[in-house]
Amino acid sequence: MLRLCPTTHVPEGEGRKVETAEGDFAVFNLGGVFFVTQNACSHGPGHLGEGRVLGDEVECAAHAGRFDIRTGRATAEPCWEPLLVWDVTIDAGQICIVLDQGRTA
Repeated sequence: MLRLCPTTHVPEGEGRKVETAEGDFAVFNLGGVFFVTQNACSHGPGHLGEGRVLGDEVECAAHAGRFDIRTGRATAEPCWEPLLVWDVTIDAGQICIVLDQGRTA
């Protein structure tokens, strides 16, 4: 299990970029429920953990493409490719994923 960050690191309605030795991830808090996607935008340069959260979507600051945070599905051009997403487990206040269980929508 890969520990990404404490739940307190990600305020409600926001996302955070989390860097680990295994890679970079975007962690989101939607109403107290946490979601993890790949941090890199599938369209090109852009860090989704630094993007604007709009409801259940994140907007990439580099080109305004959007993704569904819950599923990783691309929802607005110019993005077409889905993101990798992981199921989240909370362990002792830490947001955790199983690295080899990432999947796309």
